[in-house]
Amino acid sequence: MIALDTNVLVRFLVEDDVRQSLRAKRLVQSQVDVDAQCFVPDIVLCELVWVLQASYKVSRLRIAEVLSELSRARHILLESAERVSRAVKAYAAGKGDFADYLIREVSLGHGCEAVATFDADVVAEPGFGSVP
Repeated sequence: MIALDTNVLVRFLVEDDVRQSLRAKRLVQSQVDVDAQCFVPDIVLCELVWVLQASYKVSRLRIAEVLSELSRARHILLESAERVSRAVKAYAAGKGDFADYLIREVSLGHGCEAVATFDADVVAEPGFGSVP
């Protein structure tokens, strides 16, 4: 198994650099050909969302769709698929960044009551709380 860095995943999905996109596709295809998976760490997904929003102006809804598609792809292994799924749903419906929701899911999974934050976009949502 190999892990995909954010830049490889971006090239694979966006296809904005012909040479690198082709290399990324060949890499993924090589894993598919041997029925192996490509590992995608949670932090790569956070970076991916940031790049798609900031550099490519991809809509929040489309980003949520892309993340959902990745989670269902047979040859993609997400670090924490269930947490990512919950974070994607919250991201699609909420105002916070995807990373905020993934941080919440990881924190709750480790037994935390809430994530203390100054972020006005999420502070009132379940699993978040303001800093006293």
